[in-house]
Amino acid sequence: MGGAMGAMTEGMAWSPLADLSETDDAYLVEVEVPGVKREDLDIEMTERELTITGEFKERQRTGMLRRSTRRTGRFEYRAALPGDISPENVEATLEGGVLTVKVPKADAAKPRRIEITSGQ
Repeated sequence: MGGAMGAMTEGMAWSPLADLSETDDAYLVEVEVPGVKREDLDIEMTERELTITGEFKERQRTGMLRRSTRRTGRFEYRAALPGDISPENVEATLEGGVLTVKVPKADAAKPRRIEITSGQ
């Protein structure tokens, strides 16, 4: 990361827009990453934390850019999840500029219906 430009942008990761929701059997994380390719995304799962990092690449332009509010560069999203998850079964899909990561709950965390086997 040599040069002035590298030093300036280093450590300036920002957080994309994201939703974290919970279903009976999983946690769903949806992150808006319009224009980001699958190979520019990195998803890591530790015991309790999901980390999504990636990079918005600057588009090749013709003509002069008058004004831009689009963010470019590295981004990072972290979500702390309860420990009762099953990290080895995490699924991720990228569709329509939205990355969806599904983190299944561990069996112990799922609500179970208890069958009543005796009595009236």
